[in-house]
Parts: sequence; structure tokens; C-alpha cells
Amino acid sequence: MPDFLFDEFQSVSAKQWKQKIQFDLKGADYNKTLLTNTNDGITIKPFYHGDELRKLDIPKSQTGFKICQTVFVNNEKTANYLALDALKRGADSIKFIVNKPFDLELLFKDLSSKNLTIHFQLQFLEETFIVKLIEYINNKNVFLNIDLIGNLTKTGNWFYNKNKDHIILRSLLKRSDKSISILGVDVSQYQNAGANTVQQVAYALAHANEYLNFIDENNIRSINEINFNFAVGSNYFFEIAKLRAFRYLWKLVLHKYNFNLEANIFAQPSLRNKTLYDYNVNMLRTTTECMSAILGGANTISNIAYDSIFHKKNEFGERIARNQLLILKEESKINNAEFADGSYYIEELTYEIAEKALVIFKDIEKKGSFIKQLFKGTIQRKIVENANKEQKQFDEKDLVLLGTNKLHNKDDKMKEKVELYPFIKTQNHKTEIEPIIVKRLAEKSEKERLIDE
Repeated sequence: MPDFLFDEFQSVSAKQWKQKIQFDLKGADYNKTLLTNTNDGITIKPFYHGDELRKLDIPKSQTGFKICQTVFVNNEKTANYLALDALKRGADSIKFIVNKPFDLELLFKDLSSKNLTIHFQLQFLEETFIVKLIEYINNKNVFLNIDLIGNLTKTGNWFYNKNKDHIILRSLLKRSDKSISILGVDVSQYQNAGANTVQQVAYALAHANEYLNFIDENNIRSINEINFNFAVGSNYFFEIAKLRAFRYLWKLVLHKYNFNLEANIFAQPSLRNKTLYDYNVNMLRTTTECMSAILGGANTISNIAYDSIFHKKNEFGERIARNQLLILKEESKINNAEFADGSYYIEELTYEIAEKALVIFKDIEKKGSFIKQLFKGTIQRKIVENANKEQKQFDEKDLVLLGTNKLHNKDDKMKEKVELYPFIKTQNHKTEIEPIIVKRLAEKSEKERLIDE
């Protein structure tokens, strides 16, 4: 808009705005009345002004985001059919979740000719098979997402042991090229277990820095990209700023190594705030979370179905989830992160999250490394502390999940609808470290309601 349209209006400084607000408060304390302190250690102000703008130079993706369909590979023919069907219906990326070696020909039938991005979540580490997979998918845009530390945080153990895992990783990294990304960093585990926004960014950096040290020590220069899997929650503006802050800090860390490694961000809605009762509200939650991912600059987004925590995968739920992204991209025209640029509030949140996350990251490195902090239980303890704080806020209804701890329908019955166990699962076996456990906020209250049905 041309500047001359505003020439007749006198500019108002940040100081003048604050004075006017204090006058209108009629003696009420400005700090106690209008400032909000978050679990992240950030103070939200009642207004943001250009006079106080702190803006970071955020690297941006040159293309819009890809819509990804997640497919679990239990039967290769079925998985292949589901992938092809998703592509026909608007997806342009596929993520295969695999827990054992599979038949390459069957899974990739008719997919090889498609111009698409393929992600893998391999829940095993078998070098012979992975080498075969790399050779088979040569010259395809593929992310293998091999994450030794991610497996350690989830299960409490290495795949084999620390030494063997890293020997296999070294061998695989030397086979990487521009079309195949070997490494992944799963940040979603931290968010879904209860880490706050600042912690997630700090732990993403510290987690990835373990791999950067490994790459540097072994003089591996063939890789050019690492995939980061983020979970996105419902704190709309904070989640936008979280992804932006991470991109900024990633650039800073790489500068210290003199590396040129792109950060590809794969985003999914959080599981932490999803509910069993009044489950249709989950659609509203995932919509805003996907919007945050887009505006935060995610490269690929895979939505989750509104009924995914208690229903087996079904065509209706998957179609609705995919169509949410299609509407955002094709009808709402929200396709990239440019809309967030210049917003005083988002720019300030980005700055503060980056600043605070960098402090935590430096502290982790000063105390040895991320892995050492995991083995000491420090990272787990910090996440649990914040998770407990959130749980207390939920229990006291300061943190609201509509339809669950506020305005819930007492006539809503779920016992007959539950097909999957929707609560935390614990396994009693010896682990090297305490695993980071994913837990939804509503689990305790939902268990009580199910018993009462």
C-alpha cells in the first residue's frame, strides 16, 4: 500500500501507546494486568510496536510445502495401493513406516515413475537391506530418516549398541548423495512428551549437533541435507515462531562447522492435545497446527486423522486429514512462510525463542553433550518437569481442551468406539537410559470417564 495514504496520520510511538494503556487502566498494575508469563519463560505483552522490533534473518524454502500421506507397511501390496491412491487424491509425498525389511519391487510398483518425495521411518537398522534400498531408489528424492539417537530416546536402547550403530551409520553416510538423505532428527518425541517450545528447539539443535560432530570427525562431506521431524502444537503463533527460530539457529550452528547442510522440516500435528471424547474438535486442532507449520516454513506436512488415537486407519479419516491440507494450499492459498514476515509479534517471539534456546543448547554442550545428558537423565527430567506443569494447568482448567476438561458432553460415550488402545503403554524391560515417554494431557480424565460408562 502506498505510504502517502498515511501521511495525514501522526505516528504513535511505543512509549505513547504504553502511556495511553496505563491511563486507561485507571490505576491497575500494568504488569500484573496485561503481561502473561508462559511455560517457555517468555512474557507476552499487550501490544508490539515497530520501535521495539527485533528481527532475525530467517532462511526460507524456495518452494511451497508438500502434502504427505503416511502409510504403514504391513503388507507391501496394500501399502502400494494406499500410496498410489493418496497420490491420485492430492498428496505429492509419501511416508512409509516400516518395522522390518520388505519387498522393494512390490512396494514401489508404479511409484518409481512418479515425481514425488518419499520419506521412510525405519524402525530397524539392518545395513544389508538399507544398502539394497539405497541402490534401488537411486536418483529419487528420498529421506531415510535414520536416527540412532531418536531410537535411543524412544526405546531407551541403541538398535544394537553404540559402537555398532555408529559403524553402520558411517558406512551408510558414505553412500549418500544429493538425491538421498540418510539422516533424520526426530524432534516430535520431545513435544509429544511435554517439552516446551524453547526446549524443543534447543534439543533439536543438541540432538543434531551429535551427528554434526560425528560427520566432522569422520570427514564425511557427501551429505547435503538432514530431515527434522517436528510435532506442531496448538499455541498458534508460538509454533510458527518455533520453526522460524530453529531455522535461524541451525544456520548459526552450521557456520561454526563451515558446513552447508540444508534443514528439511517435516511437520505433523501434535498428539499431546488430541482427545478421545468430543473427537471432532481434533479436526480444528489439526487445522490450526497445519497452518502454523506452513507459516513456520515446513517443507513437508503430514496431517493426522481426527480419530487416529482410537480408530484403526480408515479411508474417511485419512481423506479428511489430507483434504484439510489441500484446502489450506489450494483454496486458502496459504502455501509458504512469507505471510509471517514482518509481523511484530511473530518476529519478537522468534527472537526470544531463539535467544532462550541458544542458552539451553550452549549449556548442554558445556556439560559434555546431548547423549551424556540423556544418560544422566537430565533431558528426561527437564521434559517431565514441564509436562507436569502442563498437566497441573490442564487439571485446574487453566489449559483448556474443549470438550474434555471444559464444556464436555456427559452423554458422549466412547467405550464401544475404541479400536486402538489410546493410552500410554509401558514395557518392563531393562534399558540403557530412561526413555522419553509420549503422553497425552487428557489420558487420566479419559480413563476415569471410560470406567464410569
